[in-house]
Amino acid sequence: MTPTHHSDSRDLLDRLERYYDAVPRSGARAEDFGPLTLFVREGEGWPYYARPTLGHSGAVSADDVARVRARQRELGVPESFEWVAENAPALRDAAERAGLVVHEHPLMVLGPDAPLPDVPLPGATGRADGVAVRIVGPDDPVLPSALAVPHLAFADAGTRVGAAGRAELDEAVRNSAGDGSVEAVAQRIRAGLSRVAAAVEGGVALCAGQHQPVDGVSEIVGVGTLPAARRRGLGLAVTAALAADARSRGAGTVLLSAGDDDVARIYARLGFRRAATALIAEPAE
Repeated sequence: MTPTHHSDSRDLLDRLERYYDAVPRSGARAEDFGPLTLFVREGEGWPYYARPTLGHSGAVSADDVARVRARQRELGVPESFEWVAENAPALRDAAERAGLVVHEHPLMVLGPDAPLPDVPLPGATGRADGVAVRIVGPDDPVLPSALAVPHLAFADAGTRVGAAGRAELDEAVRNSAGDGSVEAVAQRIRAGLSRVAAAVEGGVALCAGQHQPVDGVSEIVGVGTLPAARRRGLGLAVTAALAADARSRGAGTVLLSAGDDDVARIYARLGFRRAATALIAEPAE
């Protein structure tokens, strides 16, 4: 690696570290545990996690991890830690000694010089297999199903076609009605904190995901396809639409975490390249 490449890599890792510290703060409070910061969600939505404290130069120990886990149990939130391996290499050992299992995920970046994804579904007007992909606004009637479908997808992980279909999606939408989760995301959309894209058929989102822009960086998160609608290229199409939207809104760096190397190869078709390793630590099942 040449000095120039090393400098570019270090700049990217620093940029990602600042992003990962900043992005939860719009929807969570931060609790200080020295070398670790615990983010606790305020209101409805996906729970947050603990991560290395930005700018903290001290070592992290298994006892530090244990203190955060005790607080997470007290709050009734998942005992979850997320970080970039290259930015906090010692945390893995501390997490494992504290009894957590660490999972690796390719962290992939579509850099500022990479061309926009070239797929058959280039955003709002694209179509594939009779499905339209579009950005979902705060008052779009598709928003409730766009927020519900990833939960069904992650409950039946993997890429195989599953059993959960429209009936289960309709039930999930009904169950979330009135709990404030849709309005919470709608408010984030209005504030420019989140953007949602969905693959829509018959007025319902069969696949959806989000990106979250902060200071020229945006991460694509939560892309999930209704299990019964898998193997139609919808996840790739939604990812491409989110990447294009992020770029159009000034994000020079667009990133995502792939589930594994096989999924990473799919995202590579859109121009994403592995830049680091994302680690998630959680209790053994």
